[in-house]
Amino acid sequence: MSVSSGRSATVERATRETTVRVEVTIDGSGKVRAETGIPFFDHMLDALGRHGLFDFDIRCQGDLAVEAHHTIEDVAISLGRAFDRALGERRGIVRMAHAYAPLDEALALVVVDCGGRGYPVLDTGLSGAVVGGVDADMFRHFFESFAIEARMNIHARALAGANVHHRVEALFKALARALDGATRLDPRLGDAVPSTKGAL
Repeated sequence: MSVSSGRSATVERATRETTVRVEVTIDGSGKVRAETGIPFFDHMLDALGRHGLFDFDIRCQGDLAVEAHHTIEDVAISLGRAFDRALGERRGIVRMAHAYAPLDEALALVVVDCGGRGYPVLDTGLSGAVVGGVDADMFRHFFESFAIEARMNIHARALAGANVHHRVEALFKALARALDGATRLDPRLGDAVPSTKGAL
């Protein structure tokens, strides 16, 4: 189920593995409530909302006794769908933006195109690592699922970082800043769709 109003949307998703409810306001102020049962994941969702100035209310009850995979994946799916619906026809948006984000020794780059084509290109260097008790590669999978469901082309690269926590957090902060830039309304465009095709 989904409901959208203005540049806000609510998505609910229930499976045998998880029950998820996500509310997103694009033109927010960085107010975040994230309750997924995975403290480190909640921390990353908080960073995404706060640094992108999006308002999030994210609740998930998942089969954490199995592992974190289903919870992280289904939140990513629901959050991506909420962004897609909140953006609507994507009229008047900047559409493309990029951001670098540092965290001590770590540095990440994320480039976003809200062009209606879900295509993730990811080089995170997280395979085989663990952070917050979770397989760190699940956060690469978060970016992957989010990009597909939000219908965004997202390139994300961890350029440096020995500390896995710092590397993941830098990626989320860079995503936040790039999303903020790409979803902004450009007054020069008015109600136009930023595409030579006339639709996204």
